[in-house]
Amino acid sequence: MRRTRFDQWPCPIARATDLVGDWWTPIILRNACAGQRRFEQFQESLGVPRAILSRRLGRLVDEGFLRKQCYAERPPRFEYLLTDKGRAFWDVLAALWRFGEDWMWEPGKMPPVQLVDRESGAVVRPVVVDEHTGRRLDLRSVRITARKRAGADATKAES
Repeated sequence: MRRTRFDQWPCPIARATDLVGDWWTPIILRNACAGQRRFEQFQESLGVPRAILSRRLGRLVDEGFLRKQCYAERPPRFEYLLTDKGRAFWDVLAALWRFGEDWMWEPGKMPPVQLVDRESGAVVRPVVVDEHTGRRLDLRSVRITARKRAGADATKAES
């Protein structure tokens, strides 16, 4: 069955979902953020079929999340390094982490893994904040609107 593509939709969530909305891509990116680089590391730790992993890594390279770099000539061996775009995706993964931690375990139970600060060792609890105000985003305080076109604003100002 052919899936619906969202890569041309006018919504940022739809376009991002087109790339990362399959089962393996966010998990592969999570492991890349945790330091995995080589095909065999991903395959062994995730148990993902090799063909699927190869396709997902290829798409992540094509989309600019990962960079493929040769580390051995004979036989040719490659590793996959996060790009700036790939590192920026950590924000999305951190938000998913927090949601999963808060809502995907029974009340009073915590997952067997946690995020900790590298320097202090303190537990980290990610939240999404507005970069301009530093306030935590709350659905009740935001709305989705169409962006005004620059030309439309200029025309109104001239009238």
